[in-house]
Amino acid sequence: MRLAFYGDDFTGSTDAMESLSLAGLRTRLFLAPPEPGGLEGIDAVGVAGGSRAMTPEQMEACLTPALESLRALSPGIVHYKICSTFDSSPTRGSIGRAIEIGRAVFGDHPVPVLAGAPGLGRYCAFGNLFARSGLDSPIYRLDRHPTMSRHPVTPMHEADLRVHLAAQTKLSAALVDVLDLESADVESRYDAKSAGHGIVLLDVLGGAHLPILGRLLDRGAPFVVGSSCVGYALTSHWGAVPRAYPLPEPAAQVLVVSGSCSPVSNRQTEYALQAGFDEVPLAPGRRDFEAALTDTVRLLRAGRSVIANTCRGPEDPRLDPSLDGHEIGNTLAAFLNAVLAAQPVKRAVVVGGDTSAFVGSRMGIESLEMIARIEPGGPLCLAHGSGPADGLEIVFKGGQVGSIDYLERVKGTTR
Repeated sequence: MRLAFYGDDFTGSTDAMESLSLAGLRTRLFLAPPEPGGLEGIDAVGVAGGSRAMTPEQMEACLTPALESLRALSPGIVHYKICSTFDSSPTRGSIGRAIEIGRAVFGDHPVPVLAGAPGLGRYCAFGNLFARSGLDSPIYRLDRHPTMSRHPVTPMHEADLRVHLAAQTKLSAALVDVLDLESADVESRYDAKSAGHGIVLLDVLGGAHLPILGRLLDRGAPFVVGSSCVGYALTSHWGAVPRAYPLPEPAAQVLVVSGSCSPVSNRQTEYALQAGFDEVPLAPGRRDFEAALTDTVRLLRAGRSVIANTCRGPEDPRLDPSLDGHEIGNTLAAFLNAVLAAQPVKRAVVVGGDTSAFVGSRMGIESLEMIARIEPGGPLCLAHGSGPADGLEIVFKGGQVGSIDYLERVKGTTR
């Protein structure tokens, strides 16, 4: 097995699976670490975790056995998959703490950290992270990003990732910048800069950097941290033969459940409503659960596509700071399971990183595999497991992912 990864949230895990699948690696994403047997013919294995929502103490209890289980599969590299917007804080989803735990499991080597993802509109230059807000927006420095600077859980007030990490770990961080990457002696520069440090931060600006970064990552480090760009970089270096995935076949209807407060997902919802989807507002918690369930089932039985949501953008009056992601996620998980039990559908979409983690873990899904490409970061997957989710075509999508017509693309009516 060439690679194993642990995703710090659900949508990031499907993003990593997509990058490897498109490169031609047979990849399976599990919801819990798999046993070593039964993985014949699999090139890469992932575990969809939820450490982005955890405290450092919770991460210690969760990540240590998870990483040890992945190490037992004997992959060439174990990748701790983070979001390319570096969502984290000292108290929630600490990337610094994850690096410390990884070093405890895999040894005290300098850990490469590759944050950017050019294919998703995220770039790291001289240690500073920049990102688009949707694929068609301008590029913002992360501390000025319209969504990430106001994130309700991990607002990003610092774009310099070395400064950001310094609040999460005492490990020192070196930087291999864009000038180093484009030099003729990049390996020797990497070795010189990384010596004596616990972390090596890597810049990335475009596709030309990918094989160089892959070469640096594949020099013996057993544990790396980064976005899906890690997979793109390694497979570019390995010379993997890409696999062409089809666009989704048109579906008669799509069921969408969303807990995202992102302006991007709000614009996607507005576009889909104009294209003929129906909306069923759902209060966080379970105050109007039965009424929303009845409305959704009625619309689905009439052949309609439905968007059930707990939030529509950062100004939605339903946004309640006193409610945590667990309550919202549990509500949407129970809602989706109840809808599928009453009225099965062929295709569904779950929107929101934290939302996807809760929903996915409560649907009886054991593993996912990519079956169609829609847009970077949000592939269409086939669910394997028990209950109504088995055989379901499903997307788990972060709130920042996709163009304005994304939901129409999932339905197969826009190509």
